[in-house]
Amino acid sequence: MTLAQNHRLQLNGNKFLIILCCIITLGACSPKVVQKKEPVTVPVVKPEKTVGLNNFTQAEVSILVPFKLNEFNPNTVTKKQFEKFEMPIDFYQGLTYGFDSAANSGLNFKLNVFDTRDNNARLGSLLQDNTIKQSNLIIGPVFPDGLKYMTNFSIANDLPVVSPLAASKPSEFNNPNLISIVNDIDQHGIKIAEYIAKHYNTANSIVVLINTQKTLDKQFADPIKETFKKHYPNFLVQEYTSVNIFETKMIKDKKYAVIICSQDVPFVTPSIAKLYKLKTLPNTGYQINLFGHPNWIKQNYSTEQLQSLNAIISSSYFVDYKSTEVVNFVKRYRAKYQVEPTEYAFKGFDIGFYFGKLMVKHGRNYLDFIRKEKYKGLHNDFEFDFDPLYGYYNKSLMLLQYRNLMLNVID
Repeated sequence: MTLAQNHRLQLNGNKFLIILCCIITLGACSPKVVQKKEPVTVPVVKPEKTVGLNNFTQAEVSILVPFKLNEFNPNTVTKKQFEKFEMPIDFYQGLTYGFDSAANSGLNFKLNVFDTRDNNARLGSLLQDNTIKQSNLIIGPVFPDGLKYMTNFSIANDLPVVSPLAASKPSEFNNPNLISIVNDIDQHGIKIAEYIAKHYNTANSIVVLINTQKTLDKQFADPIKETFKKHYPNFLVQEYTSVNIFETKMIKDKKYAVIICSQDVPFVTPSIAKLYKLKTLPNTGYQINLFGHPNWIKQNYSTEQLQSLNAIISSSYFVDYKSTEVVNFVKRYRAKYQVEPTEYAFKGFDIGFYFGKLMVKHGRNYLDFIRKEKYKGLHNDFEFDFDPLYGYYNKSLMLLQYRNLMLNVID
C-alpha cells in the first residue's frame, strides 16, 4: 500500500484543500497509511514472477512539485490565479493514484512530497534534507531550470531523477541519471521524416518544408532535413518560407508531403487554408498531404481542412476516451477527487503506475530493467533507451491523423 499524507477533498470541488491538508515542508512528510479504493487497471503486461521484491521493505519516492502554497490565499485568490495552481495539483493527484494502484501488487511506497515553489533557492534548501538523499527515485522538478539545478545533486548521490513534463533535449542537463518522459523536438522531426520516407516514393514525391526560419520553426525543421540528408538522400526536399511562394513552384502530377514547421496560429491558419484550396481546386487540384508541428494538438484549426489534407502530427501523448481502461479511470478518479482528470492527472498516473510496477517487479534493481519494460498507458507509452551522458529517454512517439473529424493513432 502507499504511505502518504491522508487527505480528503471537500465536495465543493476546492482542490486546494487536498494540498493544504498535506504536510509539505522543508522535510519529508509525516506518513499515514492511505486505504486504497478501487485500484485502476490499465493495459500493461502483468509481472511474471516477482523478482528482487525482498530487496525492498518499502520504496521511498520523493516528489518535487511547484505547488507554490506560499502564494496561495484562499480568501483572496481569483479564478485566474487559481488556474496556475491546478497543474501541479492535478499532476500530484494522478501520480499518487498511480503509485497507489501499483502498490496493490505487494509493495509499500512512502511518498515524500515537497513544494519547490519553482525557486532554485528553495530547491537548494530542500536538497539538504536527508530524506531526498535516501530516496529510491526522485520525480521532478517539473521545469527545466529546476532539473538543471538538480544535476550535481543527482550525480553526487547517484539518484535517478524523472523529468516528468519538460520537452527539453536531455543533452541540456548533462545528467546520466536523468529519466526523460517527454519526447524532444528532434525526435518529433525524425519521426515525421521516417514516416514520409517509408510511405512515399522518391520517383513521384517531393517533400516540402514551410519554414519561416524563426528559431522555433528551425528547431522542428532541422532534424527533418538532417534525417533526409543522412538516411534518405534520394528524396527531393524543398524549403519555402510561405505557402504562397511554394504555390509558384508546384508541378502537376507530383505528390507533395508538405510539412508546416510553425506553431504560430496566425501563420498556420491561412497556410492550411491555402493548401486546402490548392488541393480541392475543381479538376486541377494538387496531390497534397499535410504534416504539422506537434504543438498543433493543443491548438484549434479547421478539422474539415485538416482531414481533407490527411493531416498527420506527432505526439508524446494521446487519450482515447472511448477505451474501456480510460472510461474506468475517469469514473474512479472522479469518485476519488470529485473532479475530472486533466491531461496532467493522466500524465501523473502513467508515471506513478509505471515506476511503481517496475519497483514491485524488480526491487532495488529496477533501473536495470527500464529498457526492457515497455508500457502502454492511458496517456503516455514508454519505451526507454539510454545514453551514458544524458541518461534514459523515452523513444515511444505516436503519429495521429484526422479521420472521422477526430484524431486517431496511426502509428
